[in-house]
Amino acid sequence: MFDAASSPGQHRRPLPPAQSPVNGVPSPRTPTSPQKRDRPGKQRDAFFDNAKYLAIVLVAIGHSWEPLKGDSRILEGVYTVVYAFHMPAFIIISGFFSRSFDMRPDRLKRLITGVAVPYIVFETAYPLFKRFVDHAPDQEISLLDPWYLTWFLCALFIWRLTTPVWKLVRRPLPLAIGLAMLASVTPSIGDDLDLQRVLQFLPYFVLGLCMKPHHFQLVRRRWVRIASVPVFAAALAVGWWSVPRMDTAWLYHRQSAQEFGAPWWCGPLMVLALFGCSLVLTACFFAWVPRRKMWFTALGAGTLYGYLLHGFLIKFADYRGWFDHPSLHRPLGEILVSVLAAAVVTLLCTKPVQRLFRFAMEPKMEWAFKRDAAELARERQRAEGAREKVSA
Repeated sequence: MFDAASSPGQHRRPLPPAQSPVNGVPSPRTPTSPQKRDRPGKQRDAFFDNAKYLAIVLVAIGHSWEPLKGDSRILEGVYTVVYAFHMPAFIIISGFFSRSFDMRPDRLKRLITGVAVPYIVFETAYPLFKRFVDHAPDQEISLLDPWYLTWFLCALFIWRLTTPVWKLVRRPLPLAIGLAMLASVTPSIGDDLDLQRVLQFLPYFVLGLCMKPHHFQLVRRRWVRIASVPVFAAALAVGWWSVPRMDTAWLYHRQSAQEFGAPWWCGPLMVLALFGCSLVLTACFFAWVPRRKMWFTALGAGTLYGYLLHGFLIKFADYRGWFDHPSLHRPLGEILVSVLAAAVVTLLCTKPVQRLFRFAMEPKMEWAFKRDAAELARERQRAEGAREKVSA
């Protein structure tokens, strides 16, 4: 850096010494090329992998509670609290790791192969699964109406495609919140591509885009961890209190206020209220996520596998009536179901499962894409350099 008061080229101030990265936060000074920086598995942050794994475990447990929660006010209260933050946490992390997305060909390829193709595969597989296992031959297959878990892939595809827009506008988060509020009073949006969810969850993704590594450091301080205990206790009390007073479906963000039979102005108010509550609980959740490498850290790289595959087991148990067993509707049964759901989704995040289903989740599909001109030019340069060395 130059001293502005001096003539060019004189009295140069030395750059500050390179600092080692803070534990759990990638250093912006790491001298890696864009290609290396984008490569999966390089310089993975244990904190984010831990957070993704714990969030996906809560997602699976929450899905396993759905057939049981109607018989227990306590369980439904806990369910309400979990649903207030587990998907927001997952979406914020998705937004944070989408900050570098642009329309570069290699990133568009990964968006297609890692999001669009799995959406098509599982949006077809889930209805077919219901047809045969639940004996429902009339179950339709529609790529425009996300079914069960696949809404997240549809939303992620749209969010990531719009990332350059959010990086361009001056106030992205207020704009995203405004769109979510408008969506909550627009029942005519309908179910196509689950746009209600796409728009109402959009602020969490945009918040992730706006966040920097040091923001995650703020919520991992000791006092935040201590304060999160009474906050979660209060949230559980409010969740128990709200069970007969509020429709839990507000937390799904898939309907407008009019579809709930509420006045139109309840939609924007609920968007703001739930956004505030979700952020507080998400911050408390992040405060307790371990920073160091744990036995489950490596599973964080396979959370999409666990997310998309555990739904088949939940639906299979539901279609077969296993959740109707009276013993599962008692406290010990609910605990057993929770433990089994956590164990199953953990297994589905492991490397063997990833290798087995990679053809559907991360297909290479080189045959489907044109070669990038810049990549071809680099290959020609390398080939010419190799020939020159041989001739020398």
